[in-house]
Amino acid sequence: MALSKKITRSLMFAAFGVALATPFVARGQDTGAHVNGLTGNVEAGKQDYRRWCVGCHGKEGNGEGENAPYVDPRPRDFTEALFRWRSTPTGTLPTDQDLYDTITRGVVDTLMPTWRPLTPQTRIDLVAYIKTFSPKWKTQKPGTPITIPPEPPQMIDSVLHGRQLFDQMQCWKCHGPEGRGDGPSAITLTDDKGEPIRPYNFHDGTRFRCGETNEDLYKIFMTGLDGSPMPSFADSLKPQDAWDLVHFLRTLQPNVKSESRNVWLEYVKTHQGQIKPIGVESAGQ
Repeated sequence: MALSKKITRSLMFAAFGVALATPFVARGQDTGAHVNGLTGNVEAGKQDYRRWCVGCHGKEGNGEGENAPYVDPRPRDFTEALFRWRSTPTGTLPTDQDLYDTITRGVVDTLMPTWRPLTPQTRIDLVAYIKTFSPKWKTQKPGTPITIPPEPPQMIDSVLHGRQLFDQMQCWKCHGPEGRGDGPSAITLTDDKGEPIRPYNFHDGTRFRCGETNEDLYKIFMTGLDGSPMPSFADSLKPQDAWDLVHFLRTLQPNVKSESRNVWLEYVKTHQGQIKPIGVESAGQ
């Protein structure tokens, strides 16, 4: 634990010192990495990667850097080109914007910090270099980002239907009836490499690893988290159903202000004894 904290501090200090430490490298080489009018430069990205990323992700991009044995969850293996936080359908490559956003945002509850202190050009250079680790980027195109329809009002009918879906789809088996990440299947879950993986704890969490908005949560349902036990429900959930699930899940988060939680708490006040528990046979509302 002490070593993990030391790694985190080192990464953060490195990020905030980058403006003074990054060497000049000629820009402009077209690598196919483009975000907000910027074009990534592989050679510049290589230098930046070796300065800031190699310790965890490794020289070969395989997630086997010298710090990797002490990092939980393990660093991403870029050679597989398998990414969880995407705007694209399951089984497809992410967009450059997806990779750029992950670098910018960081991954909460992991040792991957925000790299917002890096310049936008440096971040897109890193995207360009990361894409050199897998041949998939030469033979496949990124998926088309999913369409996120407008969010409907956060009404009690939406929350109750979302609660019913959470029960019927057995989401509670991983995430737990109260969303604490302690369902009966939680201890058995592993990622694509066989490493233990924990379900998200909605009760204690305030941010998701892919963002923090209702749209981000909707996107998880429809894209899935490739390489993890969380599948895509794009073929089984209608958009309205997905929004209902979003609204219910927000009721499980006491540390997040939301209209969904407010309408749920008002409903509970007037329906004491009528709300059936989640995770038992014939559970209803």
